[in-house]
Amino acid sequence: MQNNQTSHINLNGEQQKKGRLVIISMVIFFLVPILVVVLMYKFNWKPSTGACLGQLVTPARLINMPSGLKHSDGQTVAADFWKDKWSIVYVAAKCEQACAAKLHDMRQIHVSLYKEMPRAQRVLITEQLDNAKYKKMYPELFIIDQPATSLTNLATQFNIGAESAVSSDRIFLVDPLGQIMMSYPFSSLAKDIRKDISQLLRYSWAG
Repeated sequence: MQNNQTSHINLNGEQQKKGRLVIISMVIFFLVPILVVVLMYKFNWKPSTGACLGQLVTPARLINMPSGLKHSDGQTVAADFWKDKWSIVYVAAKCEQACAAKLHDMRQIHVSLYKEMPRAQRVLITEQLDNAKYKKMYPELFIIDQPATSLTNLATQFNIGAESAVSSDRIFLVDPLGQIMMSYPFSSLAKDIRKDISQLLRYSWAG
């Protein structure tokens, strides 16, 4: 009888230990990615990428997704669209030559991530309404295309200083918390942007 009681106590003790380990593991899993991003902002960390460095957006800028915006396929953009994935974003009034070049770069960057591809998505935000050509060329590209009056609230959140996002020809990086964290001017090379993103994916479990 005493042996049974001892075994029962030991079993309960082991279960409690396992329960504590599960809780600790969950806390680490969810908090470490957030801590990494916070430290990047706090200490103005910039990945070493050779000749071209992304510009850290400080302070952290959480995107406020306006309601009612639609994708090019007519579906409403979800309120949590920016969550759970890293987003490679381009903003343009009209998608012409410079925009087309950046869409190509974004695809090359995304594909080069190999096994990490599912952790990222590509997004075009544009006032141009006819984007069938780009949808055909890049079927996995999310295109948020709305008239300027509907898109202004979202597009202006990507402005850097006095520079308007729709004319800046920049590529932006949004983290899985929905915050704009990096921007890359038109002169940035795709390989340098790819190095930054690869490094962020390596050190973050988010997304």
